[in-house]
Amino acid sequence: MNFIFKSLIVLSAAALASQSQAAPYQSIVPAKSSVSFSYKQMGVSVEGRFKKFAAQLSLDPAKAEQGKASFEVDLASVDTGSSEADQEVVTKSWFNTAAFPKAQFVAQHIQQTAPNQYEVQGKLSIKGLTRDVKFPMKHTAQGKDGLLTGSFTLKRADYTIGEGMWAKFDVVANDIQVNFSITAALGK
Repeated sequence: MNFIFKSLIVLSAAALASQSQAAPYQSIVPAKSSVSFSYKQMGVSVEGRFKKFAAQLSLDPAKAEQGKASFEVDLASVDTGSSEADQEVVTKSWFNTAAFPKAQFVAQHIQQTAPNQYEVQGKLSIKGLTRDVKFPMKHTAQGKDGLLTGSFTLKRADYTIGEGMWAKFDVVANDIQVNFSITAALGK
């Protein structure tokens, strides 16, 4: 009798675990998500964020290799902590938001590397230039939602972010650290 009781508990736990992620994540919760960046300016660390972004995804962490995701950032929504810098960074020399209002990332391959750890490969497009990007991503279940976090470094010169007098790296470094914390919601 004890063996049967234990077997039922194990089977019930397995059934609950398989049901907990029955549907893939289909949307993000912008109010619980963030896209930020950091870099060095004259040797001093500077941080900022983007206030507007959107995503399309279909991601089941248990079947990551079948996942699809695309992410779009409204570059004019940049918040550097300085209104003067915010006005400068949208100009032609930097993001040129008049001609290129959005940055876009499209995942091409998602692979699980360890429990709740993934490697994401895809294409990042900024200012009409597209480059390959690869980064680690972590998944943390939060009830029915999931938290997807990660970061990668991009070279601003690869996307001509900072032209003319800003093309050198003596004032603003070439390396820009991009960080994301995305709350994803399950589909119906």
